[in-house]
Amino acid sequence: MPAAAPTPSVAAGTATVTRQEEVLTGPALEFVAALHGRFTPRRDDLLARRAERRAEIARTGTLDFLPETARVREDPTWRVAPAPAALDDRRVEITGPTDRKMTVNALNSGARVWLADFEDASAPTWRNVVQGQLNLIDAFERRIDFTTAEGKTYALRPDEELATVVVRPRGWHLDERHLTVAGRPVPGALVDFGLFFFHNARRLAERGKGPFFYLPKLESHREARLWNDVFVFAQERLGLPHGTVRATVLIETITAAFEMEEILYELRDHASGLNAGRWDYLFSLIKNFRDAGPEFVLPDRNAVTMTVPFMRAYTELLVRTCHQRGAHAIGGMAAFIPSRRDPEVNEAALAKVRADKEREAGDGFDGSWVAHPDLVPVARAAFDAVLGDRPHQKHRLREDVHVTAGQLLALGTTEAKPTFEGLRNAVQVGIRYIEAWLRGQGAVAIFNLMEDAATAEISRSQIWQWVHTGVVLDGGEKATPALVREVAAAELEAVRAELGETGFAAGRWREAHDLLLRVALDDDYAEFLTLPAYELLD
Repeated sequence: MPAAAPTPSVAAGTATVTRQEEVLTGPALEFVAALHGRFTPRRDDLLARRAERRAEIARTGTLDFLPETARVREDPTWRVAPAPAALDDRRVEITGPTDRKMTVNALNSGARVWLADFEDASAPTWRNVVQGQLNLIDAFERRIDFTTAEGKTYALRPDEELATVVVRPRGWHLDERHLTVAGRPVPGALVDFGLFFFHNARRLAERGKGPFFYLPKLESHREARLWNDVFVFAQERLGLPHGTVRATVLIETITAAFEMEEILYELRDHASGLNAGRWDYLFSLIKNFRDAGPEFVLPDRNAVTMTVPFMRAYTELLVRTCHQRGAHAIGGMAAFIPSRRDPEVNEAALAKVRADKEREAGDGFDGSWVAHPDLVPVARAAFDAVLGDRPHQKHRLREDVHVTAGQLLALGTTEAKPTFEGLRNAVQVGIRYIEAWLRGQGAVAIFNLMEDAATAEISRSQIWQWVHTGVVLDGGEKATPALVREVAAAELEAVRAELGETGFAAGRWREAHDLLLRVALDDDYAEFLTLPAYELLD
C-alpha cells in the first residue's frame, strides 16, 4: 500500500501573545492540522447545506420533523451513554469567558459546572484565544491566581470544591485567521477543541473530569455527526478510550429543535445532555423566518418570556426528549445580573432569577445556567427544593408532553407588539455590545443585563425584520432605515455625553455604530454579525 500523505503543517500568523509557545507546540499544531485536513471539507459542505435549508424555509415559510429520520424518533430502545460521575449532578452551571479572573471566580463559585466559553461570551482576539487556553492549563495545574487592581488576591479552593470544566468552542461558521493550513484559516471550532483536547484530555480523563464540551450553534443532526467523528478521531489519535469525551449540545437554533432526538442519537456514545439556549434560539427564529410574513414578527426582546406558548413548547420538548433518552436537560440563561451597589436593582434581579429557576426545576430540568457567582445560591436553592439529594430528575419522563411543529412555530401567539422603546433598546444594546466586542470583551453588563453575542444578534435581527417588514410601532411610527439611523445617532451622542470626549475617543464607538447599521439595515442579511465584526477585530 502507498504511504499515507503527510499532514500539512499549521502556519501561525505574526501576532504573538505572552507564553503562546506553551500552547502552540509543534505536536499540538500537528494535531490541529490533522483535524483540519480530515474535517474542514465536511464542515464546508454542512455550511452549504445550511444555506440550502434557509432558502427552503424562505420559500415555504415552515419547518417540520424529518420524515427520513422517523425511525430514530420512533425507536424506544436506544439511550445515550451513562453520565460520568463528574457530570451526574449539574444543578447549577456558571458561564463565562476564559479570562484569568473569570477562571478563578467560576471554579470557586460553588456551581457544579463552569462553561468555559470561547464562543458567545468571548471576543476571539488572538490574545483571548491563546490566553484562554493557558488559563485552563494553569487551572488544571493549580498554578493560577488573580490579583485585583486594589490588591485583593484570589486563589483556587481545594480540588473537591471546584466546578467541573465544560469547554464551549466556537461554532462551525467561524474561522481562526491566525492559524492557517496551505493559506486557509482553520475553523475556530477545531482550533479551540484541538488545543484544549491535546493539552488537557489525558490529565482530565485520569481524574475522571473530562474532557467535556458544550457544542454551540448546531443546525442539524449531520453537524452533530461531524462532532462525533471529531471525538472518535481525537480519542484514537491520543490513545484514549472510546466514549471518554462527553458533549452537551445547545439547542439554540430552530432547525435543531426539530432534530433533538437525532442529535442525541448521533452523539449517543458521547452525549451527556441538551441545553435550552434561549437567546440564540430567539435569534434563530427571527433569522430563519425574517421574511416569512407578519405572523413571524416578534415583539420587543424582553417581552418574549419563557412562558409564551412557543417557548414553552420548545423547553418542554427538550426535557421530554432528554429524559426519554437518559440525558440531562439543562435550562437556559437568565440575563439578569445582581448589583452590589444598588439594593433595589439587586433584589429585583434576584427575584426574577429565582422565579426563572423555580419554573425550570418544576418543569423537569436537571440544572440551569447563571452568569454571575452571586446567582449560584439562588439557582441552587431552586433546584435543591425539587431534587433534594437526587443528582437529577431524569425519572420524570414528561410523557404528558406532545409538541407539534405548529406549536414550535406559533410565534404569533404573543400578545405584545413591537414598540419604539424596544427599537431604541435594540439600538442601544447593539452599539454598546459591539463596541465592547471590538475591544475584546464578549460578556458585557448593559442596563443590568448580561449581554453576549446572542443577545446582540437578537437586537440587530429584530431591527432588520421590523424595518424590512414595515412594522408600525406602538406610537404610530413606522420602523424605517431613517428612524433607525436617527435613534443610532442619538445613542452615539448619549454615549459621548456619558463618557466625555476623552472616554469616547478611547473607545470604538463610531465603528460599532457603523457596523450595527450595516448588519441591521443592509438588504443582504449577514448570517452572523460576528463575521463582519471579526474583520475589525485585533
